Amino acid sequence: MKAVLLLEDGTVFHGRGFGAESYRCGEVVFNTSMTGYQEILTDPSYNEQIITMTYPLIGNYGTNSEDYESIRSYASGFIVKEACDYPSSWRNEASLDDWLKTQGIVGLEGIDTRKLVRHIRNKGAMRGIISHGETDAESLRNKLSEYPGLVGRNIVNSISAGEPFHWDEGTHDIYKTGCKLPEIEYKVAAYDYGIKRNILRLLRSHGFSVTVVPAEMPAEDVLKMNPDGVFLSNGPGDPAAVNCGIENVRKLLGKVPMFGICLGQQILALALGAKSYKLKFGHRGANHPVKNLKTGKIEITSQNHGFCIDLDSIGDKVEATHINLNDNTLAGIKCRDYPAFAVQYHPEASPGPHDSRYLFEDFKKMIRQFKQ
Repeated sequence: MKAVLLLEDGTVFHGRGFGAESYRCGEVVFNTSMTGYQEILTDPSYNEQIITMTYPLIGNYGTNSEDYESIRSYASGFIVKEACDYPSSWRNEASLDDWLKTQGIVGLEGIDTRKLVRHIRNKGAMRGIISHGETDAESLRNKLSEYPGLVGRNIVNSISAGEPFHWDEGTHDIYKTGCKLPEIEYKVAAYDYGIKRNILRLLRSHGFSVTVVPAEMPAEDVLKMNPDGVFLSNGPGDPAAVNCGIENVRKLLGKVPMFGICLGQQILALALGAKSYKLKFGHRGANHPVKNLKTGKIEITSQNHGFCIDLDSIGDKVEATHINLNDNTLAGIKCRDYPAFAVQYHPEASPGPHDSRYLFEDFKKMIRQFKQ
């Protein structure tokens, strides 16, 4: 069946529909990963986004019940050059097409994805509507005009956990090698702004007892849990609109060690008085080079964010620890006056490399020093 993508600047891409037969609005972005499409689609950081994959053939190994990074997909749409109809993998349980149907995600294939990515790269990420079935441009344009976009909106609360819950599962490699989970060293409260399961697995695999708490849980209630540390997770959208998260982190500063990633870094920086801004087309992929300014080493990282922190707006409250080598934007900070640090990327890297797992040990070291 025919399908279409209409961008807010009037650009139209016609192709074939797969997945759910419907229409959805969202911000049109691109991801440069070659694999890990199911983990990408179930990353809550993609809430209200229409994802374009730059790699031309997607769906080769199908989908399965293990590679979820959250309970479901929050993406608005999925665009590929070619969707594989006959996946080949012993782990496969459903084709990408069938899986998208179960998730209610609208898919589009058969367009020139290179042209779309170049358009976004040159013009910037923008609002769009993807439709499988209805292709009337005027009707779709009217629907798109009602979509407010991401700037200035808090889209975290709609995907965050409703109640606190405990996590006690380690990374898959532990079980594959027959190893046991390490003994608990410290208790961590993890704010769920859109947290991925693999970050929880890594926290547990590094000796943390993990309790996930809702994004809006007051700082006072978190402190009553007597955690040894607080983790600030990844998540979607405009960080400046997550007012409750910023206020809670501001109250926690100095009272408990904190480690943040992605949106968590932005919220930490905003709590310190920084300003955020929207990147032209964001950073999304599993191959972004980041320089560790302390060691001089280069890390290949997994990233997914459309906003960034203006380092100059924080003054001398933090020290820059990492820089993105693609565009020299801020990729890591450490507070000078409080036990808190954060990075702009995903050290859980699912999909992606494992270069940044040392950060979990850094978190333990910070907690240990704070308790002395």
